[in-house]
Amino acid sequence: MDDVLLMLPGPTTVHPRVLNAMAQAVVNHRSAKYGEILTETSELMADAFQTKNQAYLLTGSGTAAMEAAISNVLNPGEKVLNVVGGKFGERFMKIAQAHGIDTQELAVEWGTAVTPEAVKEALDADEDIKAITVVHNETSTGVAAPIKEVGKVMKDYDALYIVDTVSSLGGDEVKVDDFGIDVCVTGSQKCLAAPPGMAAITLSDDAWDKVEKVTPNGFYLDMKAYKKSGDKTPPETPYTPSVSLTYAMNEALKMVKEEGLDNRVARHHKAAKASVDAVKALGLELFADEDVSSATVTAVKMPEGITDADFRGTTRDKYGVELAGGQDHLKGNIFRIGHMGNISYKELLQTFGAIGMTLKELGVIDEAGAGVASIADSYSA
Repeated sequence: MDDVLLMLPGPTTVHPRVLNAMAQAVVNHRSAKYGEILTETSELMADAFQTKNQAYLLTGSGTAAMEAAISNVLNPGEKVLNVVGGKFGERFMKIAQAHGIDTQELAVEWGTAVTPEAVKEALDADEDIKAITVVHNETSTGVAAPIKEVGKVMKDYDALYIVDTVSSLGGDEVKVDDFGIDVCVTGSQKCLAAPPGMAAITLSDDAWDKVEKVTPNGFYLDMKAYKKSGDKTPPETPYTPSVSLTYAMNEALKMVKEEGLDNRVARHHKAAKASVDAVKALGLELFADEDVSSATVTAVKMPEGITDADFRGTTRDKYGVELAGGQDHLKGNIFRIGHMGNISYKELLQTFGAIGMTLKELGVIDEAGAGVASIADSYSA
């Protein structure tokens, strides 16, 4: 399994520099040494968010940050508008429901993106809505939401703007302050290319004002506790953090800074365009509308007559490339190619070589090399 190339929408392949960083000796998480590392990592995280606000590291997956985003700014009974066009928009809504929050669903057909006009219409229809949740990059469908344009709409309303950038930060354009985002969350194992298990969150002044007015309905993810501990000298986390994952996140974010955030985003967009072109070259059909397709994951309809187990099993077991399947009602109907993190033409050549050979073996196509040729064209142009 060590030789399997992960082309998933997370977790992604972790660079040896990041893996080596985790081998450092574990230090006292209440020490000045850890405080220095936490401070530097939080500052690098804020830079990645492109915000002047403090960023906080959470030991937990991206879902932990999603729950923190909801539970700290909304009281039970208050209304939230959840944009739901995939598995993770749905998850935001389920988290809100678990906390007794009144959820109003803005349903979007899977494979399409919400429009700013639809958001405006929903907010105009109910002035009691206190917040809206949007998933920037819906990995279950391969769709990117127009968070910049929705942010322009939100400026005319008092509702908080909560955005999940778990699978887009570091791979697509995310400018928390410029886009007017009040609460933004991300995870370690996607475009940032760190190991799974750490998340991050940042809140605007308006969001913090709401935090102070919310009756605590959680313990581990209480952002008041994170702020209180983070304001100490040296700064701390309220509960025991994963020290080794902090080392990893620190090194991964340094690599992001070295590459340059704009360059990293451009690299992801190039990989996305190359992947879309290669999918077409193989005669396959995209699942998502191309004009809203993701910069970090491409969803593809499963060819008729073959099963998910045969297709993805062959790419993995015979050709060493791990692809993702569909979720919920899309299970068995699509497969997903993650092109996020430390991805270049080399990984895409291997991936589309595996896809082409698998499709030929299963009798779907006669020539296996069209995808590889397309990738070569994309990167040599």
